[in-house]
Amino acid sequence: MPRSRKPRRGAVTVEFAVAFPVLLLFVFAGIEFSRVNMIRNTAINAAYDGARKGIVPGATSAECEQAAMQLLDFVDISGGSADVTPSEIKADTESVTVTVTVPITSANSFITPQYFVGRSIVTSVTLPREATF
Repeated sequence: MPRSRKPRRGAVTVEFAVAFPVLLLFVFAGIEFSRVNMIRNTAINAAYDGARKGIVPGATSAECEQAAMQLLDFVDISGGSADVTPSEIKADTESVTVTVTVPITSANSFITPQYFVGRSIVTSVTLPREATF
């Protein structure tokens, strides 16, 4: 015995109209969170590379900053900065700290940021200097 079905014209359209904005929200949020995570990892790597450059004997703070900024430029991150402590690395300096700051702006994002707008990623790495004999 065949079942009688009532016509459901427009049901698919209504379901699509309800579900599609939610789908877009998840897609764009996923893109933004992925990019911020990539920027965070790049900032950590830049701070580490800058600190590694500064722990060898004869290194300068300008070389540390340049090494960190080189990595940020390689990944096309704009507006970032690297600060080296101490500002002058001497023979008796025990450790070098490099702090990298990257602002979350539309220039650093694939899409206009909604969740992280106005925030900055700040990461710092401290490494002990190599002893000279």
